[in-house]
Amino acid sequence: MKHITIIAGARPNFMKVAPIINEIIKQKKSGFDINYSLVHTGQHYDKKMSGNFFKQLNIPKPTFNLNAGGGTQAQQTSAIMLGFEEYLSENNTDLVLVVGDVTSTMSCAITAQKMNIKVAHVEAGIRSNDWTMPEEINRLVTDSISNYFFTTSETANKNLLNSGHSEDKIFFVGNTMIDTLLANKSRFKKPLIWNDLILKEKKYFVMTLHRPANVDKETKLLELINEIIRTTIDLPLIFPVHPRTENILKNLGVNHPRLHLVSPMGYLEFNYLVERSLAVITDSGGITEETTVLGVPCLTLRDNTERPETITIGTNELLGTSPKNIEPAMKILFSGKWKKGSIPHLWDGNCSKRIVEILKNIK
Repeated sequence: MKHITIIAGARPNFMKVAPIINEIIKQKKSGFDINYSLVHTGQHYDKKMSGNFFKQLNIPKPTFNLNAGGGTQAQQTSAIMLGFEEYLSENNTDLVLVVGDVTSTMSCAITAQKMNIKVAHVEAGIRSNDWTMPEEINRLVTDSISNYFFTTSETANKNLLNSGHSEDKIFFVGNTMIDTLLANKSRFKKPLIWNDLILKEKKYFVMTLHRPANVDKETKLLELINEIIRTTIDLPLIFPVHPRTENILKNLGVNHPRLHLVSPMGYLEFNYLVERSLAVITDSGGITEETTVLGVPCLTLRDNTERPETITIGTNELLGTSPKNIEPAMKILFSGKWKKGSIPHLWDGNCSKRIVEILKNIK
């Protein structure tokens, strides 16, 4: 029997591990002797992660919760490591599988290795080369001590090879987030604001901003918002906004009839809006992957990206964080000359099947 402990620390992590777990369950039903536990570190408490969240996306509920949320980066890291060490001491496992680049990813990888338990990293090898981002440190540390690497791109493979990792431990499998996207695409759900705001397909923008470089400096945020409003002509801007960012915007007196600050949405509702939008303006990494697969133009307000394939292959363009870069991109978009893009290799909805087939053969 093989027992795999799967780690999730934040809401997006559950979307990444869900198809892997569902594939493990499928393999177990077909006779393969494999079991799993899903450990939620509690890194990000999200009130939307109710029973309905798991049910809506067919995500199994966690087996165990470490309740290690809150505090500084260091406090959170130590709390997760202490909690996970205790969990591993009481629960036998053959392999710890971590995903992405959150603090939980790194903390649980370190803890497992110190207890002589092998680690597999899903989304290994991606790099922004920006050490000011906590996620980049998490990636570098996790990859430096993992035993098996599941990658989303050839670029990630090269990054790992250049770091000295053995080629036979690197597996180019695709993207589990895209597994979840494609599995739920037919179930995207019209949000209430669609009718409330009388939205029409390809006649509005979706916005998401959350990175400190964009939202923590009030003057910078105000300049960005004003330039976005100015250059989007007469189209509505739908901005699902975090309460913290919403308070900053209100304090700045940001108010415009086309700018609609709405509460964070469920996965099915949000992607319904993304799929039908003219374009997405964001500083997220994951959304650039989803827009690439959905064929939606994406304007990314960042100076770097760990997902270059969304630019070289997909529909994403990196604008930087300067407001002056927005207008030239908008002119291309409104002229109908935005690149069409294509879907990166192996982003086909079968990533989790490939991962589990490999896990079955790991001794």
